[in-house]
Amino acid sequence: MSVRIRMTRMGTKKKPFYRLVAADSEAPRDGKFLDILGYYDPMKDPAVVKIHEDKVNYWVEKGARVSEAVQAILKNEGKMQSHSAPN
Repeated sequence: MSVRIRMTRMGTKKKPFYRLVAADSEAPRDGKFLDILGYYDPMKDPAVVKIHEDKVNYWVEKGARVSEAVQAILKNEGKMQSHSAPN
């Protein structure tokens, strides 16, 4: 089981917000996840981002890969600490 840090879509039609989660890479986008790491609300102006850095660091240390979208959010928030997605 390889773990990915990625976003799951929440909210209603035309008004999305996203949870940042640690999930099995085989699980569906909005399916089962292991841990909630924060959220991202792009509908607010400016966009609202809440990230639990300690949880993100924990999962990265355990070998979780960070998706490109989450990597961009972490970089924009200045919380990027070598959380690169190895290919």
